[in-house]
Amino acid sequence: MKRKIIDIDQKKCTGCGKCIPDCPEGALQLIDGKARLVSDLFCDGLGACMGTCPEGAIAVIEREAGAYDEKAVMENVVPQGPAVIKAHLEHLIGHGENLYDQAIEYLNEHHIPVPSHLIPGSATETGSCSHPSFAGCPGSAARSIQRRARDGYRQQPGETGSELRQWPVQLKLLNPEAHYFDDADLLIAADCVPFAYAGFHRDFLKDRIVIILCPKLDTDIEGYITKLKEIFSLHEIRSITILHMEVPCCSGVTYIIDQALKGSGKNIPVQEYTVMIDGGVVQS
Repeated sequence: MKRKIIDIDQKKCTGCGKCIPDCPEGALQLIDGKARLVSDLFCDGLGACMGTCPEGAIAVIEREAGAYDEKAVMENVVPQGPAVIKAHLEHLIGHGENLYDQAIEYLNEHHIPVPSHLIPGSATETGSCSHPSFAGCPGSAARSIQRRARDGYRQQPGETGSELRQWPVQLKLLNPEAHYFDDADLLIAADCVPFAYAGFHRDFLKDRIVIILCPKLDTDIEGYITKLKEIFSLHEIRSITILHMEVPCCSGVTYIIDQALKGSGKNIPVQEYTVMIDGGVVQS
């Protein structure tokens, strides 16, 4: 695959080693008196090592390279201790990468405390409290939501409680490897649906994992197909419920899911519903 990755000009490199501490991923080593990229697997291509090179020997280029593997990187980072984990997390979140979510998920899965770390634009550090996966950017950190009755609370007649079981919900932010997709009933809905259909939580979201997208305004449709294909391929999905609006462009939701299913080779039961602008709903 072609992707961004660092390139070291060996003629300019003096072997000072100042770039090494700025690569907690372990992609750089000093070999024969020169800084070397020892593994494409460990280089995320974000270029944190560039700023400390006094010779300007490091650049980010685009070339054929093996896919970056955040989980493999975390296996290398974690043994180096909390300070290195902290540096790695700040490095990832500073670039707004989905890789940050994968790193947090790795720590949670292995019951490793998330060290306090700085969030860009914040003067304070954020760390793990009751929800370690919530450390850092709250907009994209993956987490499950357990639904249970609140102590001493009785739901009033006609009141509808939230049925959301996971975060995030936007397809662009989702990690295909998130554990909440295991053995899940999926609800894949167009962005506008919950605003048009009043009973969204009660009638459709309950007991489902939700994914939302807009086939008209979102630009990376091929990326969406690829991500859904990964979700379908990596997990045992029990069923898919599609909800889209009656407007013609919204049928693109069905196209995206159809293409992802074909690519995954999975045979998953699908039900499709159309929500009318006036709030009604019909099964397609």
